[in-house]
Amino acid sequence: MKWRGRRASTNVDDARGRRAVGGGAGIGAILNLVLRIFGLKGLLVLGVVGLIGWQMGLLNPAALMGGSQVQEVEYKGSAEEEELFRFVTVVLADTEDIWTKELGRVGRQYQEPGLVVFRDRYPTACGTGDARMGPFYCPADKKIYIDLGFYGDLERQFEAPGDFAQAYVIAHEVGHHVQNLLGISGKVSEMRGSPDYNQYSVRLELQADFLAGVWANQNQQYLDRGDIEEAFRAANQIGDDAIQSRTQGKVVPHTFTHGTSEQRMRWFKRGLDSGRIEDGDTFDVPYERL
Repeated sequence: MKWRGRRASTNVDDARGRRAVGGGAGIGAILNLVLRIFGLKGLLVLGVVGLIGWQMGLLNPAALMGGSQVQEVEYKGSAEEEELFRFVTVVLADTEDIWTKELGRVGRQYQEPGLVVFRDRYPTACGTGDARMGPFYCPADKKIYIDLGFYGDLERQFEAPGDFAQAYVIAHEVGHHVQNLLGISGKVSEMRGSPDYNQYSVRLELQADFLAGVWANQNQQYLDRGDIEEAFRAANQIGDDAIQSRTQGKVVPHTFTHGTSEQRMRWFKRGLDSGRIEDGDTFDVPYERL
C-alpha cells in the first residue's frame, strides 16, 4: 500500500504512555489463571465465550473490568512500532476523505471518529478496553481503539501478514462508525437479548466488511499488487468458523457473531466491486443467503 509521505489524520490520540490502573483485578486474575493453565488457546476460547455472553446481554464487560484511572508511564516505542503508528494515522486519513465524499454523495454529513492507540488496558466509554480484545469501536464515544501489538498477532497467529491486511482492520472498525452515524448500530443494540440477536450481529459485522470494501474500491490509486489478496486472507482467517475451528476444534454455527470466512470475504468483495454504500444492505437479505 502506498502510504508514506501522505496526509496523516489529526484525530489520533497516542495513549501508549497512558494506561488504566486500578479496578479489574478479578477479571485480570481470571485471565492470568486461564493463560497459565490452558495457554493462549484457553484464553482465546474464554474471549469467544465472553464475547458471546456480552452480545447476548449476559455479561457487562465494564462491570467486570471495574473502574480504573489513567496513569502516565514512560514509554518509547520501537522503530517498527513507530512506523506502524504513522501507518494507522494515514489509513485513518484515507477513511476520512472517502467517507466524507461518499456520505456527502447520499446527502449525509460525515463526523470523523477518533482513533486511540493504547497499550495493555485503557478506559473507554464502553468500559475498560483490553489489548486481548483486539481492535474495537466504541459507539458511546465514537472512537476506535487499537493496541498495535495486535498486528503481530494478525501476522503470526492468524497468518494474515501485510500492510493492507492491517489497513482492512482499521477500515472495518470505521465501517462500524459509519453504521453508528446512520443509526444502524443503535437498532441492532436494541435487539440485544432477543433469541435471534446473533443473526443481527452477523449482519452488522458483514455490513462493516462491505463498507471496508467500499473504502478499498475508492482507495485503489494507492494500492500495490497483492494488497487485495492480503485483505481477503485476513477476512478468511477471522471468520467465526475459522476461529472456532482453531480455538474449539469444532464449529457451532448458531453461536456465530461475525459471519463465516466465506461470508466475510464475499461481502468485502461486494463492497470492493460496488464502491457504493447503498449496495450493502445486509439486513435486507434472508439470513440463510448472507
